[in-house]
Amino acid sequence: MFDPETTEQGDLREGRPPWRKAGATPDFRSPARNLRCDVLVVGAGISGALMADHLTARGHQVCVIEREQAGFGSTLASTAMLLWEIDRRLGFLTERFGFERAANIYSHSLRSVAGLAALVRDRGLDCALRARPSLYLAAGDIGAAELRHELALRQRAGLPGVFLDHAALRRDWGIEREAALLSPGAAEADPLLLAQGVLHAAAQGGATFFKAEAVRYESLGRRAGVVLASGHEIEAGAVVLATGYVLPDIVTSNLHNTGASWAVATPPQPPSSLWRDRALIWEASENYLYARTTSEGRIIIGGEDEDGMGKREDRAACAPAKAAALIAKLAALYSRAEARAETIWSGAFGTTQDGLPLIGEVPGHPRIFAAYGYGGNGITFSYMASRLVARMIAGEREAWYDDVAIDRAAP
Repeated sequence: MFDPETTEQGDLREGRPPWRKAGATPDFRSPARNLRCDVLVVGAGISGALMADHLTARGHQVCVIEREQAGFGSTLASTAMLLWEIDRRLGFLTERFGFERAANIYSHSLRSVAGLAALVRDRGLDCALRARPSLYLAAGDIGAAELRHELALRQRAGLPGVFLDHAALRRDWGIEREAALLSPGAAEADPLLLAQGVLHAAAQGGATFFKAEAVRYESLGRRAGVVLASGHEIEAGAVVLATGYVLPDIVTSNLHNTGASWAVATPPQPPSSLWRDRALIWEASENYLYARTTSEGRIIIGGEDEDGMGKREDRAACAPAKAAALIAKLAALYSRAEARAETIWSGAFGTTQDGLPLIGEVPGHPRIFAAYGYGGNGITFSYMASRLVARMIAGEREAWYDDVAIDRAAP
């Protein structure tokens, strides 16, 4: 039995995330022959699960391949903070794209969190998903004036939220910061249970699952295919790459960078030691601190991000110092908490210069689609990608898809 407390998967993560309620996944069997299907999904983490579920719901014959254990790579390392707010502020994206385009992207992100919550409800998935507000704290060069400007843009876009000044944060939240934006519409979940539940929903919809590794991708006119390490081939009407933060060689972007993030989980806390409304907390800075609570009353706090760190042994060597730094930051952020690390873990993650994902057909490889560069919006963008890619496969197109295209221009 795979033990998430002690086992690493590739170079995606290591350590002990607190998601220990590992359930069963659909049966993954080794392919015994060449296969054909409508859509082949490569990867069975949360991104692949959402892709498979949605594509089967649209009537496609879907095959999913996974080289390791489903959900135990990037997904297990996730802190599953389901934020609709994007790593880059609406003000930044307004300067980059113009207000209308930037507001549209933010609105789609808000709807993605709502859509994911509806999917969990409609499928009856038991994954500890809870609606939460988000608390976006002033930090670094972003103070009260900048947050007021950000709120004004959000209100113009029809996005929810209110401004909290220093006095309100101290009085109502026990947090000493200059200001914050408080917004509804976010959520939290257990990412492993979520991925496993969605995989089961895809299986019930008719998806089939194989234990296999893709070693070569091919575009075949109106179809695409992969060659497996076993030598077998799978031909499909479309191939969807949902391989977490492992980008195949055919996917290149001058926007993308891979980094590492660390997180710790405290022991379960008494209710009096948890902040108001158990909001998702994050900072208005580039390398931001982020925090949430769990259904068991633990506090998860993460950050201390580093560029590179692609090897798990490098991340593991940094773990004691990173844990100490995160615990010190938790104590400074919220003094009522028992600031003690019970578990620590880290993982690779992909970011982009403009904070937006890379979603769409892989340039130069017709009928092969990909979704990467999720940054801090991993599961939110996974849901968004599943909807966009399904429409692209069907030949549907909207102008804003260019804003997340893999080959879009750098900011």
